[in-house]
Amino acid sequence: MTTGVAGKEGGVTLEHLRKRTAEFAKERDWDQFHSPRNLLLALVGEVGELSEIFQWKGEVPRGLPDWKEEEKQHLGEELSDVLLYLVRLSDICGIDLGKAALHKLELNAIKYPVMLSKGSSKKYTQINVAENENGNCGATGISNSDSSKSNSGV
Repeated sequence: MTTGVAGKEGGVTLEHLRKRTAEFAKERDWDQFHSPRNLLLALVGEVGELSEIFQWKGEVPRGLPDWKEEEKQHLGEELSDVLLYLVRLSDICGIDLGKAALHKLELNAIKYPVMLSKGSSKKYTQINVAENENGNCGATGISNSDSSKSNSGV
C-alpha cells in the first residue's frame, strides 16, 4: 500500500479514498468484518468520539481560533475516521458517494429555494407552510417579502 497523498495539486478524491480503504481492509483480511451493519455501527461510534471533542465547549467560532494545535490535530483525526468509515460503507453498499452527494445537493436546492430559505434556518417542511399562513405567496409559492428568521434546525 502506498502512503503518499494522491492528487496533491487537485486534492484527494473520494475515489482515491475508496480505493485506499478497500486496499487497507483487503491487506488485513478485514473484508469479512465489513458488513454494512458493522461499518455503520463503527461510523456511529466515531461520530460519538467526534462529538466528545465539542462536548461542554459551547458554541465554537469558525476556524477554531482559540484551539491548541494538538486539539485541531485530534479533531482532524476524528473527522477522518468518520469520513473513512462513510466512504467504506458507501463502497460496500455499492453507492457512488460523490454522485449521491451531488444528487442530494440538487434535491436540497429544490427543497430550499433561495428566495424562500435565504437567511432562515427553517426546515423545508416549514418554509412554504409559514409563507402560506402569512398570505405572502402568489401562485408560484415564492414570497415577495423577507421571511422571518427562525432558530429551528434545518
